[in-house]
Amino acid sequence: MDIRNANSDDLDAITHIYNQYIATRTIEWTERHHTIEGRKAWLGAKRDAGLPVLVAEIEGDVVGVGTYGDFRDSTAREGYRFTVEHSVHVAETAQGRGVGRALVLALIERARIDGLHAMIGAIDAENPESVAFHEQLGFVEVGRLPEIGTKFGRWLDLVLVQKLL
Repeated sequence: MDIRNANSDDLDAITHIYNQYIATRTIEWTERHHTIEGRKAWLGAKRDAGLPVLVAEIEGDVVGVGTYGDFRDSTAREGYRFTVEHSVHVAETAQGRGVGRALVLALIERARIDGLHAMIGAIDAENPESVAFHEQLGFVEVGRLPEIGTKFGRWLDLVLVQKLL
C-alpha cells in the first residue's frame, strides 16, 4: 500500500469513495451525492489552504482518502489554529486491510510536522467500530452530542474523539 498526496487524476476514485455509503449508512450526514466538479473544488481549496489530502493506493487503485481541516473556523477564532478535524473514507472493497489505519497515522504524522497540537474526529454514534478504531490509535472520547444531526428521517448523535499530538 502506498500513501501519497492526492491529485486531479484521483478525483473519480475519491468521489466514488465519498459516495459509496450515502444512500445506505449514516457515516456521512448528507443525502446528496458528491460530484467530480465539487470534489475538484474541494481538492483545490485544500491545496490552497496548505492542508493535506492523502490517498491510499493498492496495486494502482485508490482505495482510501484522508484529510484534515480547520476546526471551528480558526480564521475567525484563532485560538483553534493548532487543532484540526480529520476525515478518512475507505472503499468498501478495501475494508479490513489496514487502509484507514495507514491514512490516520499518515495524517497524524503530517499534523505533527505542521506543528499542530490536537486532532479531532467526529463520528456517528451508530458507528461504534469507528470509535473503537480511533481508540486503538490513541484517540480518547471527549464528548457525545445527542440528536444534533438528521438523516433517513431520524435524529443522530455525534461522538467526538481527540488525540493530543
